[in-house]
Amino acid sequence: MIETNGTDGANAQFGPGRLDPNGRVIMLSGANRGIGAAIARRLVDAGYRLSLGARSPAGIERNNDDNCLCQAFDALDPESPQAWADATVAKFGRIDGLVNNAGVAAAFGFDDGDEADLDRMLEVNLKAPYRLIRAALPHLRAAGTGRIVNITSLAGMRYKRGSAGYAMSKFAAMGLNSAARSSLWDDGIRVTAVAPGPVNTDMMPQSDAWTRDDVTQPETIADIVALVLAMPNNASVAAIPINAVFEPLP
Repeated sequence: MIETNGTDGANAQFGPGRLDPNGRVIMLSGANRGIGAAIARRLVDAGYRLSLGARSPAGIERNNDDNCLCQAFDALDPESPQAWADATVAKFGRIDGLVNNAGVAAAFGFDDGDEADLDRMLEVNLKAPYRLIRAALPHLRAAGTGRIVNITSLAGMRYKRGSAGYAMSKFAAMGLNSAARSSLWDDGIRVTAVAPGPVNTDMMPQSDAWTRDDVTQPETIADIVALVLAMPNNASVAAIPINAVFEPLP
């Protein structure tokens, strides 16, 4: 069972310059493995109530209880985001934050590649987060301190190597992040892109340049997400690029 302090402090300050997590409800996609599983563990420890979405919710570490909902979510199904948001509100009565973490990668270049793979990356990495934002939006507005965190990628901030199609989908996701940040600001909703490079998950590309110990760990990404969710309305961060190796990003 997940334990919290039992205090509903959704719009209160928790210490100097932080929002109290107790009572706040966060939707998290791709929660069954890798970065998503690490974020779920971190947010549970912080005291949030969680709505965890995955294609196979049975694989999510957490069990359904008073503080957690495990819900089927298929990023390729246009109806799935609204169904998940409705289930979240039915259980908790509110949505305070959304972490768009689910993502997919496939090889796609200019000399070769199947456009079906490109379409799938755009569906999962761009359109599914857009649909989830739309589904959660009335409740995020009602919260007054709604938070959206989009797990994007350094591949969406500059292109160096790898799948051009993946980079295209992540650049599009950064555009979504920027548009949402501007459009929803006056509603008290703060939007942040967390953009890591290689992370020690099963999606990490093979490379002779680094080992799994060299790259960013999922738990580090989770700490950053927890920080962003707790920041007050007057201290928003638009994007957080995360480097495992040095590169001169703007």
